[in-house]
Amino acid sequence: MITSTDFLNHVQEKQFFTTHQKVLIAVSGGVDSMNLLHFLYVSRETLGIAIAIAHVNHHQREASEIEENYLKAWSKKHHVPFYLGHFEGTFTEKKARDYRYSFFKTIMEKDNYTALVTAHHADDQAETIFMRILRGSKIRYQSGIKEKQIFANGELIRPLLNFSKKDLPNIFHFEDNSNQQNDYLRNRIRNHYLPQLKQENSNIKQALLKHGQEIDLLTEALQDLTKDIDKQNCNVFQKQTLAVQHFLLEDYLATFPDLQIGQLQFKQLLSNLRNDKSYDFPLKNNYHFKKSKERFSISKISPETDSQPSEVLLEYGSLVTLEDYFFCYDEKQEDYVDSISLPSKNPVILRHRKPGDRILVKNISKKLRRFFIDEKINKKDRQKTIIIEQDKSIVAVICQGKTYLSNPYYHDIMKGKLYIQKM
Repeated sequence: MITSTDFLNHVQEKQFFTTHQKVLIAVSGGVDSMNLLHFLYVSRETLGIAIAIAHVNHHQREASEIEENYLKAWSKKHHVPFYLGHFEGTFTEKKARDYRYSFFKTIMEKDNYTALVTAHHADDQAETIFMRILRGSKIRYQSGIKEKQIFANGELIRPLLNFSKKDLPNIFHFEDNSNQQNDYLRNRIRNHYLPQLKQENSNIKQALLKHGQEIDLLTEALQDLTKDIDKQNCNVFQKQTLAVQHFLLEDYLATFPDLQIGQLQFKQLLSNLRNDKSYDFPLKNNYHFKKSKERFSISKISPETDSQPSEVLLEYGSLVTLEDYFFCYDEKQEDYVDSISLPSKNPVILRHRKPGDRILVKNISKKLRRFFIDEKINKKDRQKTIIIEQDKSIVAVICQGKTYLSNPYYHDIMKGKLYIQKM
């Protein structure tokens, strides 16, 4: 059983708070976060920190109001600042998580907290590693969650990550009965998959944690061995083995934690870096990729001043992104789920709609506006419609996740193919 002294010794040894004075604690009311709150409260003077509580009411259970009121009262009694957020809208695990961390970030930046502390423990770590293996995450991310990482204007710290849940004292807390339901993947992993695997390996959680630790060591070793390589120099990059190129790009992308490109776009970027062509196109989350013959870079653009282009020229053998789609105009690409055959390999223009646009539907020429009305496409989706044009003719329209072909060339020999994949 962990004591307050055990916790204090651990955080002092790790030097978690040596550079922090104002610490924000994420508290749900469960046994993990209530223990974290207790440990930090009784250790705050020794650590030289001022603490505050951040709580999000997700409004998913009847007990949510009771938990909120209890934490408010606790904060008032102990003279600890209390911040409350209310999740609204359709609940999903991802939306709720995104809201929480956005809420925490806002508080930190507004009131100058330099550390956010969460109560993730070793059991959470094992579940996360298993989940990432199950989802086919890249090897480097199968190491799990980090004890410390950059977040907002400071750090996100997880001081309980080395402790198991069974080692936490059974102090006053609230039970979330939804954790017993198997509607979400993490709950199924916790309640079903890992208990089943424990029958094959009684130390399955420890094995998963060891797997994560070894991946951490492997990644650190590769970073040490490649630290002197100028990875953004195209000539230097192309002289490396294919395996080293793969790692160098992964390592470079890891410096942009909110970019999070998928495996498909990673493969495309790697392909772009292995040839001598120049590229200049937007990525996800307001990032931009640019490559000349000498160097390549990824940079973040301001959404206020650098909105997505209204028109993009796509030449044969290249890749671009527009709205929520990747477009690859090249030889056969098996990773793409959709494609359009084209009568030539001339450049393709990807753009938004213009007045006077017409599409051929069942050999009848229709104004695009009339087409939208017939297909019951709302005004918001009309603004995001992508027009695919070649040789001054509209070839296809992409709207609401569907591709509508215009003027199909049934009797022509197809010479080109445009591959399409939604992000």
